[in-house]
Amino acid sequence: SGNGGPGCVSFHREKFIDSGGPDGGNGGKGGDVIFESHTNLNTLIDFRYTQHFKAQSGLNGMGQNRSGLSGKDVSIKVPVGTQVFDESGENMLMDFNEKGMRVVFLKGGDGGFGNAHYKSSTNQAPRKFLPGWPGQEMAVWLRLK
Repeated sequence: SGNGGPGCVSFHREKFIDSGGPDGGNGGKGGDVIFESHTNLNTLIDFRYTQHFKAQSGLNGMGQNRSGLSGKDVSIKVPVGTQVFDESGENMLMDFNEKGMRVVFLKGGDGGFGNAHYKSSTNQAPRKFLPGWPGQEMAVWLRLK
């Protein structure tokens, strides 16, 4: 799944405004990896050449309190009757035995906070921000019943 975007450290500066204060935006959320079962598919041959899927990472936060965009999700279409196993191939994680099943398999990382999130009456000019959280990563085996 995608990584979260980092927050931004920025301060508002304008000609006739004395003290603008912090205005760094938050980072965007990373995209999810989603499995969907479809009845019009009947084989796993599509996964022979495309084996790695990664969702888009979230974008950075920006000045003027602008949050970063969230990453796009990746939708993996599998036929009905597909079983998803862990990396060892022994433990079954998911069984797509009905049509139209949609499961968020890996969640994307959350975006980090910008410095506008940390402003308070005692800390009026924070220079603190958080990087985004990393996304999840997993290797799986697909098997068709």
